[in-house]
Amino acid sequence: MTMYDVNTHDVRRFFAQVWQLRLAPVQLDALQTKALRILQAHTEYAYILDNIEQYLDYEWTPDKGESNPFLHLSMHLSIQEQVAIDQPFGIRSIHAQLCAKYGDDWVHAEHEMMDALAETLWDAQRFGCGLDVNNYMTKLRKLVNLGAEDNARINPHEVPLSEQISERK
Repeated sequence: MTMYDVNTHDVRRFFAQVWQLRLAPVQLDALQTKALRILQAHTEYAYILDNIEQYLDYEWTPDKGESNPFLHLSMHLSIQEQVAIDQPFGIRSIHAQLCAKYGDDWVHAEHEMMDALAETLWDAQRFGCGLDVNNYMTKLRKLVNLGAEDNARINPHEVPLSEQISERK
């Protein structure tokens, strides 16, 4: 499966499988290891993970006062991947500063960061455009008492396709 073939069921089964693997003496790959750490910090989702077949098609909706646990877990994973490669540049430092602010509580730090990511994703969906990295980083920088950056970044969706192709060669 390529990263583009992932669907809702795949994501939900991935997290449930990792949750089950915590009991088995098997070697986890890097992504599974990150996911397990996140799952262990969110044991409130254990019932769902243990009964995944019941939740493959379930829709968590805000009007019912619910939030989607798989979206939440995926956002943790997304933030951790961004931090690992420091993309967008500077996110690793913001994460470290927030972790320090909350006594090395990475979960709390990432929950703070999630609001910025969720808003940025929502804006992209609502306006039918790509992610605005400048807006995202400004939101994150505010969490550590920094303002907007002096120089705007080029959003990936704003780079002409011809430049993207020539960079790959």
